[in-house]
Amino acid sequence: MGKFALWILRRMGWTINDNPEGVDKAVIVMGPHTSNWDFIIGKLAFMHFGVKGRYLIKSELFFPPMGWILKALGGIPVNRKKNNNFTDQAVKYFEENDSMYMVFTPEGTRSYNPNWKKGFYYIALKAKVPIYIGYMDYPSKTGGFLELFKPTGDIEKDIAFIKKELSQFKGKFPEQGIRAVEDE
Repeated sequence: MGKFALWILRRMGWTINDNPEGVDKAVIVMGPHTSNWDFIIGKLAFMHFGVKGRYLIKSELFFPPMGWILKALGGIPVNRKKNNNFTDQAVKYFEENDSMYMVFTPEGTRSYNPNWKKGFYYIALKAKVPIYIGYMDYPSKTGGFLELFKPTGDIEKDIAFIKKELSQFKGKFPEQGIRAVEDE
């Protein structure tokens, strides 16, 4: 399946670099997220590398047959309308699996949002897993992983660092992308 995914990516003109290797469990922060195509391209890249990512997706999309497809692709339904203590549920996913990559787009929307959702950070801290910083750059049609980041506990400083790293990349709709904290 990995070779087929790579073939599709190449047909689309994409090059994917930097496989997340050597770490069995991590939170992956992907950005910028400005289009529904991000999921498709990202999923193909993960299939190419053999990475089984898990994705938080709004529960409203989990109706038959769409819900079955989303679950097969690694989707985890999240009811965003109620506080359901998802941090503890996510930590439990990490505890129950020998290998686990949980993928987040912290903007929480495909539009520009300076106020990131911080759940990914709290999950990484509580599960004691590192954060991979993943990127997609539409102008160059490249994607991959920048680095493995260990949360320090200083959430504002760490998120500012991640935003700065991801702000160098442009989404399908660049005006909706990530900006460094000093540029917001």
